[in-house]
Amino acid sequence: MNKFIISIVGPTGIGKTDLSLKLAAHFQTEIISADSRQFFKEIPIGTAAPNNEELALIPHHFVHNKSITETYSVGHYEKEVLNCIKKLHQKHDVLILIGGSGLYVKSVLEGLDDFPKVDPKIRKQLNLELKTEGILALQKELKVKDPVTYEKIDIENSHRIIRVLEICRGAGKPYSKFINKDKVKRNFTPISIGLDADRDIVYERINKRVDQMLKKGLLKEVKTVYKHRGLNALNTVGYKELFEYFEGNWTLDFAVEEIKKNSRRFAKRQLTWFKKNERTKWHDYQTSLEIILNQIQAEITNLSKH
Repeated sequence: MNKFIISIVGPTGIGKTDLSLKLAAHFQTEIISADSRQFFKEIPIGTAAPNNEELALIPHHFVHNKSITETYSVGHYEKEVLNCIKKLHQKHDVLILIGGSGLYVKSVLEGLDDFPKVDPKIRKQLNLELKTEGILALQKELKVKDPVTYEKIDIENSHRIIRVLEICRGAGKPYSKFINKDKVKRNFTPISIGLDADRDIVYERINKRVDQMLKKGLLKEVKTVYKHRGLNALNTVGYKELFEYFEGNWTLDFAVEEIKKNSRRFAKRQLTWFKKNERTKWHDYQTSLEIILNQIQAEITNLSKH
């Protein structure tokens, strides 16, 4: 069990990519992404994927490896990433896992929760209700049937709501009842590092990041994928707001402010999710690399003795 995965978590825009590159360089190892949007090669700007220089510095896995037109779930990811880890651990004792997608990080470190199979007709019915009654009706049903999950997930993400409600309807139990069962055993030891800052700083960094994305060409990028706007891969912050602009429903200024607002909300939900892991050691985003490395090395030394 002297194989380790250093997991870097925290809200969007906090500096996870920069830290991952420094840690990978120090341990002379490779980086695995657990960001569910950076998989897609067509949308590098709006997903803040590592740039070509960063990708050239350190070998990355699960970045730009899929197309938005491919069906790809967290279940697919779990299988592929475990195979990847097994191969990489043959030449590296330490690997770096980075990402803001809590469920994808969980799938690597703990395994996914086991949900019952439900009749596919339930999902079809929910999609029909989404079209005819709107997302508000589904949000209300979720709040009644599973208030625990309602407080945790992105209730503006219709795909996520439908996934939860199909379990609630199909199993006759709240989705949250199937969460956090016995954890699977992994052939590595996770070390979890969290980056955080005061809320005002997090929000300011997010606002600046959105402005930078626009300077890099986010509008042009969104325009190129506009014809695919119905795909689940594009039902995400930065894209759905600009689709509204292209459809003439919003002004550009309003769409940009909505991106910033929804990004801030997303960051808040990310922190709620990641703070649940009591084993994560949290650091201020300005903490020196030396301090973080000392903490990691102490953990590796301690865990290697057991």
